[in-house]
Amino acid sequence: MSGVPRARALGLIACHVCNAVCDDIHDAGPPASCPRCGNHLHRRRPDSLRRATAYLIAALIFYIPANLYPVMYTTFLGSGFGSTIMEGIIDFWNGGSYGIALVIFIASIGVPCVKFAILGLLLVTCKRKSRWARKERTKLYHVVEMIGYWSFLDVLVVAVVASLVEFGALSTTQPRVGILFFGAVVILTMLSAMSFDARLIWDDDDA
Repeated sequence: MSGVPRARALGLIACHVCNAVCDDIHDAGPPASCPRCGNHLHRRRPDSLRRATAYLIAALIFYIPANLYPVMYTTFLGSGFGSTIMEGIIDFWNGGSYGIALVIFIASIGVPCVKFAILGLLLVTCKRKSRWARKERTKLYHVVEMIGYWSFLDVLVVAVVASLVEFGALSTTQPRVGILFFGAVVILTMLSAMSFDARLIWDDDDA
């Protein structure tokens, strides 16, 4: 970014709500309001790192019971059993349904772990004000942001899988507490990504 003028140097600031570009008058008085939507203007999202870190830690905590508790309870010919996410993946794989097992693994194990890793990396490096691989880290943030639009696909996959094992009067399925924890994980990782201000990647000071 060397040689490229920054918004602060040009006296400009962007609204976090409507993205309107406004004059930065923070140095001249109290925080101004956006002329378009009326939201208070900030050079960076207030407490961005703290909020994003708190949401991420909460997501990691909820991810443990999401994998330990059953996400569905299946009754077949009078006998019932609960299945965790990993148990469901193993059952489908052993049953020859490799495609379904792979989809569940990617949506319920792979995607959340990737989001945890990327968000953790971004938060740690920004906390340390690292200059390492800034362009690459910005791209990683956009990857997480893009995944966020499809985050509830993880929960939808579990719901679809539940319907696949229905066999009329012979078998029924019911959701269990694990799916609630998993839904909380999805929401918390979305909130973590939304709270993180990607411009902090390029900051060298506390501005």
